Amino acid sequence: MNSFLFELPSQVPDGNFLPCDGEVFYHGAVFQASEADRYYSELFNHIEWMHDEAVIFGKRIVTSRKVAWYGDAGYRYRYSGTEKRALPWIPALLELRTRVQAISGVAYNSCLLNLYHSGEEGMGWHSDDETTLRRDAAIASLSFGAERKFAFRHKTTKETVALVLEHGSLLMMQGATQRHWRHALPKSKKVKAPRINLTFRSIAG
Repeated sequence: MNSFLFELPSQVPDGNFLPCDGEVFYHGAVFQASEADRYYSELFNHIEWMHDEAVIFGKRIVTSRKVAWYGDAGYRYRYSGTEKRALPWIPALLELRTRVQAISGVAYNSCLLNLYHSGEEGMGWHSDDETTLRRDAAIASLSFGAERKFAFRHKTTKETVALVLEHGSLLMMQGATQRHWRHALPKSKKVKAPRINLTFRSIAG
């Protein structure tokens, strides 16, 4: 059952939102509201959005949400039976990468973007543990637009924790998180506005 056992408070003493087996740090909003609004508009209007595709039990599925993949030197990213070649960075993405790298102290060579048009679109339980990603590398997740609940579920104990991601916020997933936890963006009929999510990643060269 995909119920949430509890919601995490806005602050945790040691900063780590996971109770064990991984590290997740929520920095909250790292942009001023006007700056976050500007980036949301820039990304919404200028990213080369496409409907995502996945191969599930041999059947090709086209999703309602849209995605885009950007990065250095045409990196390829494989997941759910499909492969994407990275588009060249646009100025707004380079600015955002620079900001995230300064906060996290980690370098990233690629970015996967998701556009959820409303709360009717979400993402099921999964881990970002594809073989093309560097093992245990940090993943920086930026959110713009509608606030959405984001959840983690332990692969063994099934313990579940969740938090709400704000407009202009940064979430860091690192360490053993992807090996021991799955995460999801639950659907919500109450959310009517779009949300854009950027996950800066490190593809193995």
